Amino acid sequence: MGGSLVNQALVRLYFEVREGIRDPVAAWAKLTANSEVYRQARGGRRVPLDDHTAAELAAAAIVHTAAEHGADQVAALATSPLAGLVGGMGGAVLTEQSSAPAQILGPSFPGPATEHWAQAAYVLLWGENNRTVRAPGTPWVIAGRYKGQKVVAIGPHPTRLSDETLVVRPGADGALAMAVGHVLLKEFYLDRPAFTEHAMEWTDLPFLVRLRERGGVLVPGGLLGPAADRLSLYGADGSQGAEVLLPRFDDGPGVLPRGVPAVRDGEHLVTTVFDLLLATYGVARPGLPGRWPSGYDDRAEPYTPGWQEAYTGVAASRAVKIARELGVTAEKTHGRCMVVPGWLDTPHADTAYRAMLALLVLTGCRDGWAQPSAGPDIPLVPYLCLHACGEDRADVGALSWALGDGLFEHRTSRSVLLEAVRDGLPMAPPPRVLALPRWIYPLPPQVDLLIGPDERCDLAPPDARLIADAVAKLTTGRLEPAVAGTEPGERRMRLLIDHAWMHEYGEALPVYRPPGAGLPLKPTHLVRMP
Repeated sequence: MGGSLVNQALVRLYFEVREGIRDPVAAWAKLTANSEVYRQARGGRRVPLDDHTAAELAAAAIVHTAAEHGADQVAALATSPLAGLVGGMGGAVLTEQSSAPAQILGPSFPGPATEHWAQAAYVLLWGENNRTVRAPGTPWVIAGRYKGQKVVAIGPHPTRLSDETLVVRPGADGALAMAVGHVLLKEFYLDRPAFTEHAMEWTDLPFLVRLRERGGVLVPGGLLGPAADRLSLYGADGSQGAEVLLPRFDDGPGVLPRGVPAVRDGEHLVTTVFDLLLATYGVARPGLPGRWPSGYDDRAEPYTPGWQEAYTGVAASRAVKIARELGVTAEKTHGRCMVVPGWLDTPHADTAYRAMLALLVLTGCRDGWAQPSAGPDIPLVPYLCLHACGEDRADVGALSWALGDGLFEHRTSRSVLLEAVRDGLPMAPPPRVLALPRWIYPLPPQVDLLIGPDERCDLAPPDARLIADAVAKLTTGRLEPAVAGTEPGERRMRLLIDHAWMHEYGEALPVYRPPGAGLPLKPTHLVRMP
């Protein structure tokens, strides 16, 4: 007997129908005609089964479901060992990752392979990286250090893999990232134009943004089309200082009065994304209205190194030091810096990721986000989330900023998610075969076979290669090969996410949200750029 464990009722029924039927796929088809029998026994006793028989059972379920009901009803979470097999045959690979990387870097950014980590000159291990587990990428980090790579760990506890560790309070990663961005904008854009050429060609920073009135004040509106011929309108002919209100969440839902240079473009008052970004980060320029930090040590105005110290526990001088090291290294190596995101288990991890990603965009580290893209065909929010938030009655409008338009007032997560699906958000249908790396609750309905390590799953799978081999043997004449999608063309990296939902939450540009009660689903997680 092997190491696989299978639900006792499923084993008994499978062998009953398998007797006299040589084809495992036909046996599974007969079994699923009465699948409710063992569905009711789900979570019961599991018995050991040899690996090859267990692989045959799983492969029969996958092949029959894909042929009879469609490949999209075979699903696997992206972290499951079977995700590659399911995705390769056209099934639904479901992701629970933040959508921030796809929003900023594009939906199909490749991300560096782990074997390329050693080629980076500067690495930030950012977030909860478990110090007791030797992760698969660990050898490549060690190899890079032999080549002179500097590794900085940022998280709630020290790690032995790094040359330097910044111990950050849980949930405060975004505050540190905003302070690092403040220094980068001040010293590598205003003081000297180290990355101006990169920003003009590869980012949305020179794009024009409409300023719109909201309650008698100005707030950022939408993009107005192609890029301007300069990053900033500061000092341009006809420019004037305009005070805009920007979101602030560090002291409750509030606003930041900051000034931007603006010009008239027809009937619109416009500024650039870069000018809005400087205002958001609090990087002052003479003559602009608003309330600005007095310097790096200002603790009252976000997002200075001094301000972040109260939230993160990291000294302001160390935040400045990390920012300068990142900027100088990226400049000298033409972008060979990398962020390895850890497990940010906080309600606002999406905004923390966006603040980190902004640092790579600003420094030209185009391939520096060490988290591979889920791909353009992978649902941003799986069907599992739709089911899980079905009973949630929390008001998602409570997360809007002070000058929002009230799009989500008295709305539930489920209603917003359904609206997103109607508007074209990719969503997997209810799966009939589902592979999980861990148990989820509540369980999606209509699942014929639940593959996962937990005792409440039907089958603890053997090696994924055994299942792949079994699927290959059983697919002859039954399945059409999946057709790979075409890769989109070259894209600019975005720092302004121009979407009504992002503007509603005041998160069109990077912001910091302290950890709070949170919700199972935030509408900003659903934003998918075309």
